[in-house]
Amino acid sequence: MEKLDNQQCPVCGKNALSLTESQIEVPYFGKLYVFSMTCFDCKYHKADVETIEHHEPSKYTFEIGSEKDMNVRVVRSSQATVKIPHLMAIEPGTAANGYVTNVEGILNRMKSALETARDDAEDEEDRKKAKNLLKKIIDIKWGKEKVKLIIEDPSGNSAIVSDKAEKTVLKVKPVEKAE
Repeated sequence: MEKLDNQQCPVCGKNALSLTESQIEVPYFGKLYVFSMTCFDCKYHKADVETIEHHEPSKYTFEIGSEKDMNVRVVRSSQATVKIPHLMAIEPGTAANGYVTNVEGILNRMKSALETARDDAEDEEDRKKAKNLLKKIIDIKWGKEKVKLIIEDPSGNSAIVSDKAEKTVLKVKPVEKAE
């Protein structure tokens, strides 16, 4: 693992940023570079993953149906969209992070976002909707409800590592060139 401390933070400008880069092997997927930067002053954090081998744009679909499925490995790059239809989506963007986790970790991230939405909701209907979605996550974790987990990544740096996961080529719209 390579680590550089006391770098200039792109947010606060102080020399309090720590940069790390390491390589990990994800069985049945391949080697990944894992990058992260954390500012110990303003708490800015950014992380991402990138495959060492080139992967084509991909879409993974996995049916979560049991407690055992909580352990299935998930690799998500910052460019990927993670969806559970009728529940929630984690979108890419400048604040998005890449990570290596498992299905339970994805559900916990969604649970945390829903808890924040519930606690911040001013409207009772919004609060009720968030509570119902939180109950659904618990049922999914306990294997009481089946749902699809979908990851779409135009960079090809994401995966659901399971024999049950269906991988297809993601159709990516060509980027129009500015003239």
